[in-house]
Amino acid sequence: MGVPGSPYTRKMLALLRYRRIPYRLLPGSRHLLAADNDRYRPRPQPTVALLPTFYLRDETGTEQAVCDTTPLIREFEVRYTGRSVIPAYPALAFIDYLLEDYADEWLTKAMFHYRWSYAEDIDKAGQMLPRWNNTTADEAQIAQKSRQISELQISRLRYVGSSELTRETIEHSFDRLLNLLDEHLQQFPFLLGKRPAACDFAIYGQLTCLALFDPTPQQKVIRQAPRIYAWTESMEDLSGYETLKDDWIKPESLPQTLIALLQEVGRIYVPYLLANGDAVANGEQEMTMELEGRPWRQSPFRYQAKCLRWIRQEFTRLAESDRTLLENQLQATAVLELFAD
Repeated sequence: MGVPGSPYTRKMLALLRYRRIPYRLLPGSRHLLAADNDRYRPRPQPTVALLPTFYLRDETGTEQAVCDTTPLIREFEVRYTGRSVIPAYPALAFIDYLLEDYADEWLTKAMFHYRWSYAEDIDKAGQMLPRWNNTTADEAQIAQKSRQISELQISRLRYVGSSELTRETIEHSFDRLLNLLDEHLQQFPFLLGKRPAACDFAIYGQLTCLALFDPTPQQKVIRQAPRIYAWTESMEDLSGYETLKDDWIKPESLPQTLIALLQEVGRIYVPYLLANGDAVANGEQEMTMELEGRPWRQSPFRYQAKCLRWIRQEFTRLAESDRTLLENQLQATAVLELFAD
């Protein structure tokens, strides 16, 4: 279940198409499903209601509602063979995991910031989001729902860290990503070589909003990096893209354009993750730090403290030879500070 405006829904739909995994997309509202129970049977509720919601049967045949896209991608790697989005090289698979997390947890700050900070973007989102759930609603219903959605999402800006205090840091980070990704896409069609990885779909998901929908960042992308606009469009349906055995980049010879992207992760996301992790561990009510030479302030985010733990677990699971390889390849980045403890 999902909606077009959800970057994580788009991430997973594109991945399912590429992997040629059959699926059905239910309307993205539990209220609509419940109101039309002749058409849709009751479904289990997830622990936390997020989009997309996948309905899968466990080993006992019981249907469960699952929302977290990163473990779902790994689950599908087990359930379905062929056209894998996890690199065959363990060291490269770790880089894939890190970049996917960066897209899901940091790039989404730019998505949320642009959509709910600029008047033109707020107006478009307010007009379209309620219509995605109910195209037959009358204009009075749409206007009421639009106000509710806009007020709720704007009030949530503080949770992702978007504010006047952090505006410049978020927008400069997005600008740098556009330049770095544009440079990389001049050399390779995807982040980790000649076939898409999980991280490609994660970045694509956020860009469906930033490049394809929201007016302010869309204008920036078209003006600054039209290649990225085209790449985002092409990522939507890769069901016809054929793969070859040697499509992955070799982890012992990472291209400089990929190193540069990882340097950006180390520059902006790693210090944020570490500070947030400390704030959560210490039970602090507010996380304050300096990021990119500017003050950053927001409520600590418990889920992203889990992300830090999971990244460290992925690194620890690697064979010693793969960890050594990564340590050598990532010396020019600050990524290794994640494991300094």
